[in-house]
Amino acid sequence: MNSLIKRLSVFGIIAILVGCSSEKQKTVQKGISRSNQPNIVLFVSDDHGKDALGAYGNKIIKTPNLDQLASEGVLFNNAYCTSASCAASRSVILTGKFGHATGSYGHVHDYHHFSTYDHVKSLPVLLEKAGYETARIGKYHVAPEAVYHFNTVLEADPRSTLEMADACLDVLKSDKPFFLYFCPDDPHRGHPFVAEPWNLPNTFGNKKEPYPGETQVVYNPKDVVVPKFLPDTKESREEIAQYYQSISRIDQGFGRLMKHLKETGKLNNTIVFYISDNGMAFPGAKTTVYEPGIQLPCIIKDPRKNKKGITNNAKISWVDLTPTILDMAKVPYDAKEFHGKSFNGVLYEEAPKGWNEVYASHTFHEITMYYPMKVAIEGKYKLIWNIAWKLDYPFASDLWASSTWQSIHRNEAKMYGNRTVEDCLNHPEFELFNLEEDPEEINNLAYKKAYKETFENMKMKLKKFQNDTQDPWKSMWDHDYSLQGSGVDL
Repeated sequence: MNSLIKRLSVFGIIAILVGCSSEKQKTVQKGISRSNQPNIVLFVSDDHGKDALGAYGNKIIKTPNLDQLASEGVLFNNAYCTSASCAASRSVILTGKFGHATGSYGHVHDYHHFSTYDHVKSLPVLLEKAGYETARIGKYHVAPEAVYHFNTVLEADPRSTLEMADACLDVLKSDKPFFLYFCPDDPHRGHPFVAEPWNLPNTFGNKKEPYPGETQVVYNPKDVVVPKFLPDTKESREEIAQYYQSISRIDQGFGRLMKHLKETGKLNNTIVFYISDNGMAFPGAKTTVYEPGIQLPCIIKDPRKNKKGITNNAKISWVDLTPTILDMAKVPYDAKEFHGKSFNGVLYEEAPKGWNEVYASHTFHEITMYYPMKVAIEGKYKLIWNIAWKLDYPFASDLWASSTWQSIHRNEAKMYGNRTVEDCLNHPEFELFNLEEDPEEINNLAYKKAYKETFENMKMKLKKFQNDTQDPWKSMWDHDYSLQGSGVDL
């Protein structure tokens, strides 16, 4: 009997201790979530280049809300995606790893069916584990759901950022710290991709009547700024005007979201990111690794910092976003688990040391567009390795059908912007550019004797990058085009 009483007493004490420990853990977590951890909004537009934002120098386009974000935060001059393709880029944003190491080679939807390895830990899953409410709205475009799981999936018209912003109110009111992944379809090209007649401009999601609450901002094609890599034609200008209109709609929705943050009392404890997945949806930008395809807008505001209106010239990459956000959220992580690194510590510096190189890796867009490219950028030099250089450069179906390209194709023009059509369709194995002297990437230095040492040094950097990030295409340095890999059944 006494023995039984003693045992019950021990169990009782253990139960009390476990209960106290559990309550203490809840109290600690509650304290962390409400006072120490910031809310985070990651706003990712679809196919928006640096060419079309007031904060980046475009004096025609109207983007007052995004321009205000830049004036209150930090604008990055050298921010890069790793692949100028929607799904491949978004997988990197949410994992901190290059797509060639996670199986995220191209599109996930329809017959393309690329998918991230199921052992990969994504940003929303890591934040949820740390006590965050995670929510997404709009374009998803990653798979599988188990890898990229969000607690809450919000529904709204992804072409109406105003409606999307309104749909987020309950998340903004959360008692827990929240991570909101806000992804409009704008300014992606709209359906139908193939126009009838062929020379009609794509709508870029614009409609004749405004979306609910939208103040339509319509642009005159004569006024738009035509980037040098595009042909200055009637068709190109008409499509750029539609592209601008779509971006102005993004800006209005972004402004609405900031208004809601202020009204819910969360503005001063919410870090806001504005980025794009890749460059503008025109031939010569999207799906390429030239600067218009991979150098993108990146504006960040951390209201807990005192500095404002900073321009940061560090070279950062979308592979750095996951570790940076985890760092900002005060979530412990092993830096070795990511290919990128946190830039939180240099966020408001103008020219931080140690941030002078980035890398890119592209394999597919659509599954019919196999064209692996590897990129190393260090300082002013950029090396592109076109592994499948003997193939014609492939077109995304919507870019091929664009009136901008069709006007060149049907008229058998020799030039497309500042490149020959031949150069657009056929690339050399290596391309080396001095971005300071040749920002348009026209003068290939790879095969010039004066740049032999630079060329070899950049190739060594590219090889090291591939080794460090488990890139299967590193085997192609030996030009062995037979089947490679470790999948042999021994």
